[in-house]
Parts: sequence; C-alpha cells; structure tokens
Amino acid sequence: MVMAAYPEKPIQLIVPWAAGGGSDAAARGIAAALEEQLKTTINVVNRPGGSGVVGHTAMAAAKPDGYTLGFITGELNMLHWQGLTKLSHEDFTPIAMTNYDYPGVQIAANAPYDTVQSLLQAIKSKPKGTFKASGTGLGGIWHIAFAGLLLDQGIAPDHITWIPSQGAAPAMVELAAGSVEIVPSSVPEARSMIDAGKAKGLAVVAPQRNPSFPDIPTLKEATGSNYILGEWRGVAGPKGMDPEVVATLEKALDAAYQSDTYQSFMKKQGFGVEWRNATDFKEFLKTNNAYMGGIIEKVGLKK
Repeated sequence: MVMAAYPEKPIQLIVPWAAGGGSDAAARGIAAALEEQLKTTINVVNRPGGSGVVGHTAMAAAKPDGYTLGFITGELNMLHWQGLTKLSHEDFTPIAMTNYDYPGVQIAANAPYDTVQSLLQAIKSKPKGTFKASGTGLGGIWHIAFAGLLLDQGIAPDHITWIPSQGAAPAMVELAAGSVEIVPSSVPEARSMIDAGKAKGLAVVAPQRNPSFPDIPTLKEATGSNYILGEWRGVAGPKGMDPEVVATLEKALDAAYQSDTYQSFMKKQGFGVEWRNATDFKEFLKTNNAYMGGIIEKVGLKK
C-alpha cells in the first residue's frame, strides 16, 4: 500500500552521462521544475561510463520504491543491439518523456561548404576516409544518426571515418582545431563554437528548424529528404514500481514540463521539448527500439 505522503524524502535522479553534457543539462532542467511540484529535493547523480551502460544498469537495479529514478536516453534502445548489455526498455517503468534533440550537421567556420548539399557532394566525390567525423563514442547516438543520414543519401557509412569522442563538446574543439571535418550533434551542444565563430551549422535533421537557430535549414528543406533521427530523453524507474507512485510522478512531471521554469530553461539552452505520458512513452520506446535496431544492423554494428 502506498503512503499518501509520497514523496516523504529526497529523490535521486540518475543520469547515465557526465556533468556538463546535453543529457545532464536536460535532466537538471526537469529536476528543478519537478522539485517545485513535489516539494522535495531531487538529487541529480551522474553515473557515466560504458557508453551509458553504467548509469542505465544502476537505474534498473535500484529498489522500485520511487526514490531512485533515472533519466533514460536514446542509447537504451541502442546498446543491447550492439551486444554491450542485455538491458532493454523492458527493464524499466516509463514515467514521462520530456526532451527530444535532433542533430545538426556542423563544420568548421572556414570550411569551403555553405550548404549541406555541397558537403554531401564532396563526401561522395572524394575517396573513402577523406572526411572524419566525431561527436560521441563508436555506436553512440550521433554516430548512428549520422550513419543513417549517409545511408539515406546513398553513401556507405564507412566512407567517412568516425573518430570516437567522450561527447560533442570535445568533438567541437577538435572540429575548430581542424582534426575532424564534421560534428553531427545536437545544436545546443555545438552552440558555443557556433557563437564564437569557429563553427557553422549547415542543416538540422529535424521536423522543423530550431527556434534558437532560425537560419539553419532542416535536412528536408535542404535536400528534400524525410530522414529524421535524434536523441530522446525521459524519466523512468526500475521495473515493478507501484502504479500509484507512477501516477503521482507522471502528474507532477506533466506540471513540471509545462512550467515556465522548465520551458524557459530549455528554450534558453536551445533544447527541444517533447512530451509523452507514461503510456505513450512506453509505446514510443517499443517502436523506437525496433527502428534503432534496423539502422544499427545496416551500419554493421549489430552483435
């Protein structure tokens, strides 16, 4: 039986990525707004490692009492296809999806390409390995999203050399230094280098333009392609949570999502907001999992 007083004590929110990245910022944004709704402290705890395996494993193994939650990310639907873990979305209790970020195609400011078409044409016409890209580890979300884009454009994914990195921020530094030519990451993660005039965005692989970067066209506007893939994030708990606790959290998250605290924070950061309740999030996880498996297989990373 659920105590009517839930939550009676602080809640821990595990983030499977390092502090300072996109997932960390999006988690802290929703945590701050959720604190206002639940009137309790929410401690954001970073558990990076293993391309997301460490943090997601810690969430799934937690006691399902509502006091340890996780900020699950798109990698949950990618890692098991690559043989990195047996964990899947079925090991969690989905509560709400709160964020969806689409990748931009970023290049150095002094690169000789002004449109994504001219970049893609150059990739096609030059020998394999001429271009290097980075933005995450091998098989990470931005690697898979970019590989899917190349496939969509009739280019073999291995025509470009993927340089693994600890995230988009260090990859953007490599881009500015000339070590890599392309960083496909969320636009907010590329923002500081774009604002500093060291990088430029050619397109966003999204349904519509990013309001924070209205001059960057969508891939569809630029090429006519309908290809879309990005990084989703949301709040979940371990499998087997009490439905009443889930309902309490879902209602509080709905209010937190709609709050000015959350919406203004995300808009200021340039992050995409997208809401799915517990039922819709569960269904989304299932369909997205199958979709990701298909791309990972085409890229040759399925184990």
